[in-house]
Amino acid sequence: MNRTLATFAAAGLMFANVWAQDKPLPDKYEDPLGTCFEELKYPYPTAFLNLFVEGQDLRMCFMDVQPPKNPNGRTVVLLHGKNFWGAYWGDTIKFLTDRGFRVIVPDQIGFGKSSKPSIHYSFDFLAENTAGLLDLLQVQKATIIGHSMGGMLAIRFARLYPGRTEALVLEDPIGLEDYKLSVPPAPLEQLYQQELTLSLEDYRKYVQGYFVTFPKEKAEVFVAPRMRVSLSGDFPRWALCAALTTLMIYQQPVCYELSEIKVPTLLIIGQEDHTAVGKDRAPIDLRRNLGNIPELAKKATEAIPGARLVELPNVGHIPHLEAPDAFFQAVEDFLRR
Repeated sequence: MNRTLATFAAAGLMFANVWAQDKPLPDKYEDPLGTCFEELKYPYPTAFLNLFVEGQDLRMCFMDVQPPKNPNGRTVVLLHGKNFWGAYWGDTIKFLTDRGFRVIVPDQIGFGKSSKPSIHYSFDFLAENTAGLLDLLQVQKATIIGHSMGGMLAIRFARLYPGRTEALVLEDPIGLEDYKLSVPPAPLEQLYQQELTLSLEDYRKYVQGYFVTFPKEKAEVFVAPRMRVSLSGDFPRWALCAALTTLMIYQQPVCYELSEIKVPTLLIIGQEDHTAVGKDRAPIDLRRNLGNIPELAKKATEAIPGARLVELPNVGHIPHLEAPDAFFQAVEDFLRR
């Protein structure tokens, strides 16, 4: 793969404050958004890693944020989830850089400001691209923090590149169970059509389900880009990419690799998280047992040698947004060790 650095783009507003709490939620969106989020503001400057994959020239967006003072010589990589992108790590980036860490935040291929190709997606592919980004930035070793789908990627990265993984933090990772054991398979065309026809009301309800106490007005910051992208002329490409990455999660479990992790590992888990891919397709008698992230995390902690578990009560799927103080404290304590 060819890897070169492109020009930095302009930074924007802090992500968490984009949507004012007193602003009513719209009944519809009318302003299209490009499928690579061209108009979306990120909290820090972005750049691109150029890749050549399956005969296509692709661009992988990332933020590389240096500490403002007193660098400690250590690097943290933040890996986003399936329905998210690098910008939602804005406050986490600030917390870590204020403590001397260099922070690297990629938008994986298929997500955020990165290219949206129709290719074979795999966690090996995403891990290789992440390692290539570290090569480009001349980073030999980093702590890997992964949220949701990013937790699955972090597990795969730590297994494939243990010598480059200083430590591992898994924030409410999905994939701690094999969804194929409970969820019937869905053909790509079905997943694609679901993306094409998803309504504002249904997606808003889905996103709000990630949280317990996080204001619904702030949660809208995840809803608006998804619905605005649906107004783009290139939306079918985006929808196909979203379906392909859903298929990746379903078909490529990482739960069987937990015992092979050889680096210090911390799990931070919201105790009200019940996220599972394809849960709506599972039979009723199996559905109620899917996505019990707190119990799955306990089993994962036992499976990963020497792993530690931090449980956050009354918190849902995204602790770094819903309970940032507790999340940051857990991460800082772990990194100090």
